[in-house]
Amino acid sequence: MSATAQETLAGLRDVLGHAEGENRLVPRIAAGQAPRSVLAALAGEQYRVISSDWRSLLHLAARAEAPAAKQYFSTLAAGEGIALERVVRFAAAAGLDEAGLKAYQPLPGCQAYPAYQAWLALNGDITAVILALNVNFGAWGEYCGTVSAALAEHYGFDETGRGFFDFFAAPAPQLLELALDAVQAGLDAGESTAAAHGYGRLLQAYELSFWNTLDDQVR
Repeated sequence: MSATAQETLAGLRDVLGHAEGENRLVPRIAAGQAPRSVLAALAGEQYRVISSDWRSLLHLAARAEAPAAKQYFSTLAAGEGIALERVVRFAAAAGLDEAGLKAYQPLPGCQAYPAYQAWLALNGDITAVILALNVNFGAWGEYCGTVSAALAEHYGFDETGRGFFDFFAAPAPQLLELALDAVQAGLDAGESTAAAHGYGRLLQAYELSFWNTLDDQVR
């Protein structure tokens, strides 16, 4: 009997687990040991990540043939629009205005993730991309929850300043349901998910690269 979408996603999560290596920056932020300058840099990097991922998700929605996959990527893209507004507010709380955001010079190690997502948008197998993205979303959401709590406790950020991280940390059962519907449609159509492991492994590695590149800049 063929695996269901839920079984396929759970199996991929079990195989990939957490990314190999250690996120060095998030624990420093959680302990209040990271300088405020790294928060401004984090905002500058995310401003570019979100802008790029928004376009990538729209392209994936355009490429997808199944309505369920189109809806999933379109919904994710709409979320990036909300996130972009919130990252501007986070940047302002960290001392970086919108002109500063646009002038910020990004770090290669931080921009590897959106560059790879853009590659997936152009070349990735649609169902495999959905699976890989969902595996990495778990780690990203955990990081955002930890950072949000630390911004309140150690850095004096209000709800507006923390809203970017709260947005991604909040559970999104409807989004997961859309993802599972899209994956199931792909499985029913006979689409291969063989590439999902490789996609997910690289996404996790680039996620760690994002945080640890920032950490390297403040040591």
